[in-house]
Amino acid sequence: MKRKIIVALLLIAVLGTALLLIKYYLSDEQYSAVPKRIASMPEAYAGSASCKECHPKAFADWQASDHFKAMQRPTTETVLGDFDNASYTADGITSHFFKRGDKYYVNTQGADGKYADFEVSYTFGYYPLQQYLVAFQGGKMQVLRQSWDSRKGKWFHQYAGQKIAPDDYFHWTNASQNWNLMCASCHSTNLHKNYNPLHDTYTTDYSELTVGCESCHGAGKKHIAWVKDAAYKKGSKELFISLQEAHSQKQQLNTCGACHARRGETTQYHTPSSEFLDNYIPEIPAVAIYYPDGQAFDEVYKYTSFLQSKMFHAGVRCTDCHRPHTGKVKIEGNGLCLQCHSQTYASTQHTFHKEGTAASDCRHCHMPTRTYMGNDVRHDHNFKVPRPDLSEKYAVPNACNDCHTGKSARWTAEAVKKWYGNVRKPHFAEDLILGSRRDKQSYAHLAKLLSDPATPAIIKATATHYLGGLHTPESFRTIVTQLTSTDPQTRYRAVIALGNFSIQGEEAKVLPLLSEPVRAVRLAATNLWLTQKGRAGVEALPQGRERLTEYETFVLSQSDFPVGAATAGDYYTQMGAPQKAILFYERALTKDPSLNYLRLNLAILYSQLQQKAKAWQCLDAAEKRAPSNPQIAYYKALLLTEEKNYTAAKKAYEKALKLGMNTPQVQQNYQAVLRVLQEK
Repeated sequence: MKRKIIVALLLIAVLGTALLLIKYYLSDEQYSAVPKRIASMPEAYAGSASCKECHPKAFADWQASDHFKAMQRPTTETVLGDFDNASYTADGITSHFFKRGDKYYVNTQGADGKYADFEVSYTFGYYPLQQYLVAFQGGKMQVLRQSWDSRKGKWFHQYAGQKIAPDDYFHWTNASQNWNLMCASCHSTNLHKNYNPLHDTYTTDYSELTVGCESCHGAGKKHIAWVKDAAYKKGSKELFISLQEAHSQKQQLNTCGACHARRGETTQYHTPSSEFLDNYIPEIPAVAIYYPDGQAFDEVYKYTSFLQSKMFHAGVRCTDCHRPHTGKVKIEGNGLCLQCHSQTYASTQHTFHKEGTAASDCRHCHMPTRTYMGNDVRHDHNFKVPRPDLSEKYAVPNACNDCHTGKSARWTAEAVKKWYGNVRKPHFAEDLILGSRRDKQSYAHLAKLLSDPATPAIIKATATHYLGGLHTPESFRTIVTQLTSTDPQTRYRAVIALGNFSIQGEEAKVLPLLSEPVRAVRLAATNLWLTQKGRAGVEALPQGRERLTEYETFVLSQSDFPVGAATAGDYYTQMGAPQKAILFYERALTKDPSLNYLRLNLAILYSQLQQKAKAWQCLDAAEKRAPSNPQIAYYKALLLTEEKNYTAAKKAYEKALKLGMNTPQVQQNYQAVLRVLQEK
């Protein structure tokens, strides 16, 4: 009898260890929210050529832009790379570039590790580098890592110095280099990736191959029909595209940010909206992809950096600096900034560098650069004032030492004091740095950012995100206050942060967000409620089934990402559909074998389905990748106990304890096994 109680206790421990698992399963009915294939509405889109007659200047400017050359069919006019039997070797892989007739080919290592000839289907980009797409089965297109340096006129590899195995997520044949998933929506007009999550295939469609007029202005056939109508001559204001709205800062940022932001998508089928988070979830300036003070680190594009800036809060729009049809800046040099700023800022009185030199260029101080994709130099758009004093204290970069590489941050900070005085103007950077540490001192700095009206909304969203990592009652209470923020990004981050706490007692404040008008917030709230209240808790709500269908549609639309497939697995686990969960967990591992925690999720599911052999396969594979992970040893101990192999279970528990997993639950289960062994 004691043994039965102990085994029951340990089974409960298994279920409790797996995040969000439930004890019952429903039949695997048909997926209710598989996205339906959608064509690219040819009846609504007219194509860029139809704009030329009335807008010849804009059309000519566009043809000279990077947008026009975003994606093209390979011809002698569009291909920049050397395909005249050229070779390039990097990291042990030699690739050969050649032509057969009018077609372009690359012989290089494929997904199976063997060399093969791959036909180039499209060119991708133009300057400063051009990439090449290869078509694969299932509607997939992959981006070759061997790229052409348009500046230097030579082949290069974006990951020079790294040997990437064929099964690596970053190999060119795998998910990280999949065009449909990672690139397509910003290189073609009105693109629908049309991912089929059941078969892991695509029927990607678009109305125009490259970034055309309608990418920014919207479908144009209605506009053209109206222009040809008699109402146009009468001065009717029923323009299909509202120029006044399109010229507003928010509308421009929503338009440009769709591609010039690092963001996720909330839907496969984007809809016109005044709220960016209806269609996208932009990244916040948090550590890992940004420096702790908010400066760009990883490839984050422009949108989030700009939202931090004083320029944004002064109402500056993209087209105040950039010509909309060429993408080029309106004025070269400091004249661009002097459109708004006084001449004093370009003088030695301000710069302390000789006028007309690179050192006196506004951009070099206020828009420092980083290089991405091997040779693409990009300016940070947060327009910060250089703070070498923060570099000295916190090791964040500053523009001064980007040039004065031989000098210390202290030397640079002293120069700034000499020129501008000892006092720096208030800025959120230092509080953000200290808040990013998520230690005992962080709360005060994060709370200060949230209470200061001058703090940019995107920084308040980041502070809310950091609060989620503090796990204290005061951080929980502060996060709850942000559920009613006027900023959708902050509300979204507050809901996500609450996932680290129990919302018991605060349900009334979370519940309205399940009917939130902004899609990203609504999806996050649905997931939070499902996680903490279970399927029955969501279905009991007035719109519960509608919310679940919307959330399922979302997770399936993102399940071509490895982490997206894992999220789909989590969802079906919560919904009591283990076979579906297994399908998506295994697919996530196929796409990215490094997601080792999914092997533990699979082991639990297989164990619950009484498929012990498969459970052991998952745990053994996980341990092979991470032999020092105590959680794997603990899971093995639990499974051995289920199998009544108490001697082996004892050793597994001891290994977990030795590796540092010394929690009350582990100790309780270990002691229970010891008692069983003593009774023998």
